[in-house]
Formats: sequence, structure tokens, C-alpha cells
Amino acid sequence: MVGNGDLTGFPTGASFEGDLADLIACPSCDLVYSIPDVTSHERAVCARCHTILISPRRKAGKQLIALSVTVLILIVAACAFPFLSIGAAGLHHDASILQTALAFSGSLSLLSLAVLFFIVVIPVIRLSLLIYVLAPIIRDRPPAPLARQAFALSEALVPWSMAEIFAIGCAVALVKLSDMADVVYGPAAWIFAVLVVLVVATDRLMCRYSIWKSLEN
Repeated sequence: MVGNGDLTGFPTGASFEGDLADLIACPSCDLVYSIPDVTSHERAVCARCHTILISPRRKAGKQLIALSVTVLILIVAACAFPFLSIGAAGLHHDASILQTALAFSGSLSLLSLAVLFFIVVIPVIRLSLLIYVLAPIIRDRPPAPLARQAFALSEALVPWSMAEIFAIGCAVALVKLSDMADVVYGPAAWIFAVLVVLVVATDRLMCRYSIWKSLEN
């Protein structure tokens, strides 16, 4: 659906005579549509599964870069400040995300480093690639070298960027841990909460079709 209209879908097995560049496939259900004219603040939505296919917004590139830079700064801050403080039986300990990842040995060290990779390293790589791709576009310049490959890699890393899953897991674990010890959320925990919201906002704001078309031009 585009605004108040409908997308034109092609049934399974149907043939199309024309330029394939005039077609778009739903990433969720693979239904193929003719690309409609979508103005700013309108959306093209799959009629079968309601996935948003095209959603252009004015100055979205600048907003995406601003959000990405903000998230990168928050990631650095979240790694530097204590994530939580635990007190029990007169003992008190502060722990940051980096300290926790480096505190274990043996097989647990591999697990903690894997968690650090999924919640810190991959989001940093993904957002850095997004900034690299969008920076020339918002200045009306030719795409950067290997921009298409960089954006494809950024999209491939989306399922492996698990900051929000980590936040939910921490919330559940800390609720159970609070019955055995005094748990105080540190600055990094609140920074991480804001970071997760901004990551979700970045994904919601991004129109991947518009970015691909800009890279083609």
C-alpha cells in the first residue's frame, strides 16, 4: 500500500516483460511488485505480510548519521562506566561490560568475548559502515569506494547485532539476582538503555530502498 493506493503484485509463476529495475521484492515473503512513486512521508507496504518496502523521508540521511554517531559515543561510554554494582554480606563490587568480558578464563572467556563481540563490536562495525555509506550521499557526491559492498555488509550484520537482546537478558537476570544481593544499576546500564532505543530508532528511520537507489546513481 502506498498512501491510500495499492501496490501491484505479480502472482507466482507470472512473467514480466520489462526492466527488472522497475521491480521490488518483499524481503519477508518474496512477493514481487512494480515500484510505485512514493513521496516523502508516504510508505509502500507489502499487501501480503505488511512489511514496509519503501519509506522515504526528507533529511533522513543526516538524521541517520547523527543517530549513528550518538550510538557510537554511547557504546564507548557504556564500556567505560560501571554497568552495575552488587553488594552482599558486606562485600561490594562494581563491574563494567569490558571488565566482565575479561574477568573469566577457560571456556567462559570465549563465551564472554562472544557476548562482547555481539553487543559492542558488531554494532560499532555496522554503524561505522552506515556512516561511511551515507556521508557522501547527504553531500550530493558520488558514492564512496565499495559503498555497495559496505552497505550490504552492514545489512548482513543486522541479525548479529544483539544489543537489545542483551538488555532484555540483563533485566531478567538482575530481577532474579536482586533477591540474593543488593543490585544497583550503574551509569552504563542507563546509557545502554538509551542506546538500545536509538538503535531501534535508527532501524525504523532507515529506508533501505532509497539508500540502494542512491548508491546506484
